[in-house]
Amino acid sequence: MSDELRELYQEVILEHGKNPRNFHASDAATKEARGNNPLCGDQLVVYLTLDDGGNVADASFLGKGCAISMASASMMTEILKGRSPNEAKSLFDTFHEMCTGEGEGIDLPEDVEKLRVLSGVREFPTRVKCATLPWHTMVAALNDEEEISTE
Repeated sequence: MSDELRELYQEVILEHGKNPRNFHASDAATKEARGNNPLCGDQLVVYLTLDDGGNVADASFLGKGCAISMASASMMTEILKGRSPNEAKSLFDTFHEMCTGEGEGIDLPEDVEKLRVLSGVREFPTRVKCATLPWHTMVAALNDEEEISTE
């Protein structure tokens, strides 16, 4: 990872970790799931509100965990709004490939390009589960699963 990308990675994680976006429960949520990463202690709940057309009208989360998981959840909730469940699941696949290193050189739509900074976790294999936990939890919610674990 270049020094410039590493610095950006650290800045984004710190900013979203300290000031997470969409950090609240949602009484209007039509889907929700709990996520747990026993290795790191990260725990969160992802709340999704689907509109009449089935698209994500709102996304939020509550939880506690390391800065990486909180930053990932924060960025994810920003990006999901307005997307269909299939688009959300496709974003999960792309994000997971980037974080595990399987997706070198992946082209991202411009509106989700900012996720690339989180791909730096592949340099720290034990942190990949921290970054992907919110995404696994989002997919679980869309699939009507109540709980998901990284173990």
